[in-house]
Amino acid sequence: MCYIETTSDGVVTWGADSSAYKRALSGASRLYAVWPGRWSSHLFAIDDIDQYARAWGIVHDEKRTGLAEHEHQVQWSVSPYEDKSNGTYISIDVQLHCGCAIRDLKTFSSQMRQQKGWDIATTAGWGSSGSESTGYTYSLRARRKSLTD
Repeated sequence: MCYIETTSDGVVTWGADSSAYKRALSGASRLYAVWPGRWSSHLFAIDDIDQYARAWGIVHDEKRTGLAEHEHQVQWSVSPYEDKSNGTYISIDVQLHCGCAIRDLKTFSSQMRQQKGWDIATTAGWGSSGSESTGYTYSLRARRKSLTD
């Protein structure tokens, strides 16, 4: 997917960021999405600027991410499956006791960096186990030295 912005004075740029959102919101530009195909591409006008902002994390979307914007009540432990006793990144198990659920790892990583200084890996695999009634445990990777209680 490619995003294109056209300004009222005819300048065309590509990319998706908060600056483009602000310009489109003010009416100074229009945003488009290009869906590439094998033989041709399709151009779509983005008419829901707020949805664009939520999808890119420019505006927080609690429903999509599962994460409220508050200080999370987090409990963590080193995963029992961690086999590198002194690696830079380690596997951890995380439980949220504030009613939130991790549906978007980048948003959770950003919130934990701001709230606790944690460096959660967003390029590694992650998962969860449990249920809504018993609570979920999330398996993540984090920089060892960044973890604090």
